[in-house]
Amino acid sequence: MTFEHDEMQQLLTRLRLPLLRDQLDNLLDEATRQDLTLRETVQFLLQAEVRQKDQRRVAMAIKIAHFPAVRTLDGFDFKAQTAVDPKQIRELAVSRWVANGDTVLFQGPPGVGKTHLAIALGREAIFKGYSTLFVSGTKLLTELSAAHAEGRLNERIRHFGKPKLLIIDELGYLPFEANAAHLFFQLVSYRYERGAMLATSNRAVGEWGHVFGDPVVATAILDRLLHHSHIITIRGDSYRLRKKRQSGLVRKTPEHVNV
Repeated sequence: MTFEHDEMQQLLTRLRLPLLRDQLDNLLDEATRQDLTLRETVQFLLQAEVRQKDQRRVAMAIKIAHFPAVRTLDGFDFKAQTAVDPKQIRELAVSRWVANGDTVLFQGPPGVGKTHLAIALGREAIFKGYSTLFVSGTKLLTELSAAHAEGRLNERIRHFGKPKLLIIDELGYLPFEANAAHLFFQLVSYRYERGAMLATSNRAVGEWGHVFGDPVVATAILDRLLHHSHIITIRGDSYRLRKKRQSGLVRKTPEHVNV
């Protein structure tokens, strides 16, 4: 019996089925309690192994994505943010746009939920099996500029071009330097119709010429980003300021002040 058990452990190890190797007795006991047939038991065991592999894959992919926080669609308050269409977001959560290499752009003032939705949709893409990377616009341009100065630009562009979905948060929060805009154009060109992008920005698309410091480069970037795109404009007050007003920490600025 010991020999059979040891041999089974070796076989499951060679087949790379760690859950069955470590939990076989417990799983077989559960199959017996459910009075499963032999065929059903085999299916039950394989399903348990696949579930664990999927959980490990998702956990690793989320770690690699470098999300700054845990944000989910269930945690987004659509009732408080009426500018966002829940049906449109649920459609994006299916991740067909990721498979097609499209662009999603969330634009609006700070604090209205752009980053929350970006992270949540990034997680949904991972659940669907798509590699994802999250980076702030400032960090992205800093890394591209440093790589350019060190002669490693192609290497860094390949790094940011590798994931199926690249999320760039707070793009245009600070104005680009002229050289940085050209570097960003190279990245966008590299990913064009190859990988999906999601960007959040507090500046409307019409203002990107000022953001990039070069209307010509901005036009070239937008030409590629917006070719296959979904633009979602979010309006309203900041969640954070709204909560502070509700708690009395911040007073709402009067619309009319008598002087």
